[in-house]
Amino acid sequence: MKFRIAAPLGICAGLCALAAASPAAAKVTAEANVARSEGSWGGELAVGVPVIEDGGFAITPAVGAFFHKRDHDGFYKDDSQCFRSSNDDQVSDGKCDNSGTKIFGKVEATYRLPMSFAVGVGARLIGNDLRAYGTVAMPLLPMIDLKGNIGDHYLAAGVQARF
Repeated sequence: MKFRIAAPLGICAGLCALAAASPAAAKVTAEANVARSEGSWGGELAVGVPVIEDGGFAITPAVGAFFHKRDHDGFYKDDSQCFRSSNDDQVSDGKCDNSGTKIFGKVEATYRLPMSFAVGVGARLIGNDLRAYGTVAMPLLPMIDLKGNIGDHYLAAGVQARF
């Protein structure tokens, strides 16, 4: 598994932002989405803490993981060993594993109408890509929203819970 400098920095920045939130005003948000990111379909889980809440406005940093199926057409498995198709060289087993996980950090700025929907913008850092997106959420239950995000090479829909 390759680690890029942006991924650890993104994780650290997200954790620092979560740790800096005032415990007295702590309201944790948790999301579970079906998502398409950078051409791959999968699921994402994220957790965040609003660091600023004033009236209907909120700024919420979050960290999460995007779980997807990796497509490695150039590799095959034979007798539990992984090989490169082009020259039949043995490679690491990770190339034949179809699962993938990417850690991401994001920040959302939203405005929520009382007892109604929320709209906003966000920025998501996954790998070396920082992408802007729009977000909308509609209450399903008092503390649970149906939520959708759409942006460049990014689409997600799911539920968000506020604790």
